Amino acid sequence: MQRLFGSTEANGRGRHFETIPTTEGGSPANEAMKTVFVTVGTTSFDDLIEEITSAEAIKALKRRGYKRLVLQVGRGSVLPDPEKFPHVNLEVFRFKNSIAKDMEEADLIISHAGAGSCLEALGAGKALLVVVNDKLMDNHQLELAKQLHMDSHLLYCTCTTLTEMLRSMDLSVLRPFLPGQPQKFANFMDKALGLQ
Repeated sequence: MQRLFGSTEANGRGRHFETIPTTEGGSPANEAMKTVFVTVGTTSFDDLIEEITSAEAIKALKRRGYKRLVLQVGRGSVLPDPEKFPHVNLEVFRFKNSIAKDMEEADLIISHAGAGSCLEALGAGKALLVVVNDKLMDNHQLELAKQLHMDSHLLYCTCTTLTEMLRSMDLSVLRPFLPGQPQKFANFMDKALGLQ
């Protein structure tokens, strides 16, 4: 069982995402498996995988109580060896038929800024940190991340600012993304991509 922290506004949109695992009796459970799930989608984003597995990023995650790091590395050439990370429980895979279970088990999702991955993570109701690939030309991903951030649905950064974001992020400011409103989402995407 997990207990949600934070206040809830009258409209229910103020739910906070910081959680504390608890046992059946309500006391704090062993935090040994507080999990971060990282996804790059169907592409490659080696810079993200290298940065999230850097000594400083691992240290920042551990300070926040995260002990398990699950990496979906896609087509990338960087494939971290779990044996080289004794201070964190590291799991690495390229692709699965579905990453829904990985998202469900995560306390924090770190994702590339692809629209599909962002929507899947937001739909899972998890805290989301989006890492924008600033090496892409015509970067519509940045526009999507900015808009979702302005609406308090996610935090975002680049690979060069990821470790600092992990140190300083406040997940309690995030609000859930309410699914099931296709016209509102279409309007949102038009606005985010500058078509409106």
